[in-house]
Amino acid sequence: MNRRGWIAMLLVVVPLVIAVLGPLAPRDSREGLPYSSEGLLGTDGLGRDVFGLLLVGGRTALGMAIGAVVLAYGVGGLIGLVAASTRHRWLDEGLMRPLDVLLPLPSLLVISVVAVGWRASAVAITVAVAMVNVPTVARLVRAAALDAASGPVVEALRMQRESWFAIQLGYVGRSVLGPVAADLGTRITLAVFLVASVNFLGLGLSSTAPDWAVSVSRNREGLLLQPWSVLAPALLLVSFTLGFNLLADRLVHRSRQVATA
Repeated sequence: MNRRGWIAMLLVVVPLVIAVLGPLAPRDSREGLPYSSEGLLGTDGLGRDVFGLLLVGGRTALGMAIGAVVLAYGVGGLIGLVAASTRHRWLDEGLMRPLDVLLPLPSLLVISVVAVGWRASAVAITVAVAMVNVPTVARLVRAAALDAASGPVVEALRMQRESWFAIQLGYVGRSVLGPVAADLGTRITLAVFLVASVNFLGLGLSSTAPDWAVSVSRNREGLLLQPWSVLAPALLLVSFTLGFNLLADRLVHRSRQVATA
């Protein structure tokens, strides 16, 4: 791995480690003066230790986004594979046309409505972010899998009485790995943006939640008084999305090299 790869890995690993292991670390739960210099990174507008909030705020900030992408690919990927491999046009149309209707809907508006309806529900926001990504994921997987699903190899596997799951996941699924890898960096970034936007606008989690995006929103008025209360969580969000995009680009580049070798 070259220097760029190591930098990308570091940008992703640091926020991930903080999000996963941070809640397990001991932290100072005492409250002090608002926007003071007490502690490693000072205090926020409620007098809470900024470093302690960073340790516990990543679990929702990144967990919701990653969970949404996994769910979107689980649902949308399955729909795309079924639509690409079916021999019945009515099934293909029945699966894809309803998703085409959902595509023009503004993602942030849909998620905001869900967030307001199920106030402070991390699960509801995660599902909403996943559902607005399902149509594009399904279209991507279907388009990438069409050639492989209708090729002679699949016909030969069917004649050998291989199961549908063995064919789709074992052979056709491998043909979509390149496009999925290329899309994954953008998809993760979009999910982080949507989750952070809803929380930043005050429509998602509680305004006192330690979530990184909530911390940025709550403390932005005190940026000049205690900049770390805003910059620290914002830098972790940017670090994760930037590093993940760099790793996705590297994976796509490597897969192209293998394909042309």
